Amino acid sequence: MSLLEVKNIYKSFGGVQAIIDFSLQANPGQIQGIIGPNGAGKTTIFNVISGIYTADKGSVFLDGKETTNLEQYKITREGIGRTFQNIRLFKGLNVLENVMCAFDPQSKYSIAGGLLPTPKRKFEEKRGREICRHFLEITGLSEYEKEQPSNLPYGLQRRLEIARALTCQPKVLLLDEPAAGLNPTEVSELTSLIRKLSKEIGFAILLIEHRLDLVMNISQIIHVQNFGKTIAVGAPDEVRNNKDVIEAYLGKDN
Repeated sequence: MSLLEVKNIYKSFGGVQAIIDFSLQANPGQIQGIIGPNGAGKTTIFNVISGIYTADKGSVFLDGKETTNLEQYKITREGIGRTFQNIRLFKGLNVLENVMCAFDPQSKYSIAGGLLPTPKRKFEEKRGREICRHFLEITGLSEYEKEQPSNLPYGLQRRLEIARALTCQPKVLLLDEPAAGLNPTEVSELTSLIRKLSKEIGFAILLIEHRLDLVMNISQIIHVQNFGKTIAVGAPDEVRNNKDVIEAYLGKDN
């Protein structure tokens, strides 16, 4: 049994089929890439897995439990963490506070603790700060914990989103175009970080990315989507030389 199983999912919007019979199996410590031209349905796949959308048909299982029709927050609690194409950070909160927002649902104190500074609440807040600082350290952001996110370079803002997703303590991490807007040096640093997370934490990572060099360098398996359909699945070298993939990106020779 795989950690994450996506079985024959379909999703349409009006008359547009965004996902057509997509399947995937991912295991701990594995990095898989999902690539394809714009409009291929890549982010829609993530949105179905994470519960933003409900599949029209098909099933999603996480660690043996079906999550297909669960609410988004319940899917997160089951072990799905994610980032988004567009950075979504909270203005008015510093770096540490942005990460602690993801810990709040894990806090274990009563309703009274939410209203009054009880010892249990103080203990949970201390525990939360320690956990969040741990993930800031992993992502190289410890020295910025009191900074406003808007003051950070774009590459560090991307890392902050990853740190916040890690605080959910996911079994599967979904990274939606994490290299968007990054310069070559930042892309190289991000590549090293993703490898580090896969090795040290050992969860499954699914990666949507237009930077093919990044995907090809770190993925064990790559899924290629085009107009909602999967046109190739395989190791990077297999995908790179696949005729259908070349046509999807470059067009057919006349």
